[in-house]
Amino acid sequence: MFIDETTIKAHAGDGGRGCISFRREKFEPWGGPNGGDGGKGGDVILRGDDDQNNLIDFKYKPHWNGQRGEHGQGKDCNGREGRAAILRVPLGTVVYDLATGAVVTEILADGQEFILCHGGKGGFGNTRFKSSVNRAPRQHGPGEPGGQGEYRLELKSIADVGLVGFPNAGKSSLTNLITKARPRVAAYPFTTLQPQIGIVEFPEEYDRLILADVPGLIAGASENKGLGHRFLKHLERCAVLLVIVDLAGTDARDPRDDYKQLLKELELYDPALLDKPRLVAANKMDEEAARVNLKKFKTRYKSVDLVPISCLSEEGIPKLKQELLKRVRRLRKKARKAAPPAA
Repeated sequence: MFIDETTIKAHAGDGGRGCISFRREKFEPWGGPNGGDGGKGGDVILRGDDDQNNLIDFKYKPHWNGQRGEHGQGKDCNGREGRAAILRVPLGTVVYDLATGAVVTEILADGQEFILCHGGKGGFGNTRFKSSVNRAPRQHGPGEPGGQGEYRLELKSIADVGLVGFPNAGKSSLTNLITKARPRVAAYPFTTLQPQIGIVEFPEEYDRLILADVPGLIAGASENKGLGHRFLKHLERCAVLLVIVDLAGTDARDPRDDYKQLLKELELYDPALLDKPRLVAANKMDEEAARVNLKKFKTRYKSVDLVPISCLSEEGIPKLKQELLKRVRRLRKKARKAAPPAA
């Protein structure tokens, strides 16, 4: 099961109570105060984890609590700090405050940490209240309560390539061919019900690409029609968009109109998606009708970068993989040049 959106309740640990204590030793009748401070409550911490790929852990465990700080003790013994609750979230997780709707943070890097709720400070023991006019204080701090709140976690996958197309265009078949992901393949629409994340390996190049296969879009997807509208957010952080088009024109469809409609739905969802580098995979070239439609497609869209492929005969698959790698490497190089120098 793929979960890309859920809500949680977080409560950091309360601070421990300070201690009221006095020295009781032989020959020390006026030993004075020796109560220790309470320990700090445990934080609730988000930590980016590259090994996580969805939010299913938080769907079935929505409550996360930091441990309470230990109370202070006599003989100037301070209480132990409470254990933190660490939430390991996939990269690309956006956290919203349910009360205000504001974005709290985004987790984008492996090992990145963010304190979602701070643990309460421990209370002072009576030693802290000793002074020249208060030699035997009986005051102590109760410890502060830990922070708490309700939050919505939303996953926007971080992938090199986002695969998008109409149902039955061959997205799942292509994903099966070029990655080790195994989405369901069948001769009916909407066989992919959730995004599939796969790795495209290039052993000879010592490189790899992350591919996100988004469920098929239909006309009106940006208006919550079909399934793909829920998952368009996974395309926002993809470096390159791979648009797969059924060139055979199955069900009397026109591939040229399909491509135009796909771009329209992407633009209606977020115009910035059309600014991303784009490559078209012209699928089902093993069929005679696809050869005819390919010429018509190139006539209308002369400037489109297109690679003819067939997921059945595997025609054009190696070239498609190399074209994707070339584009992603170009973007990586550009990003490295734009990055500020290390301190």
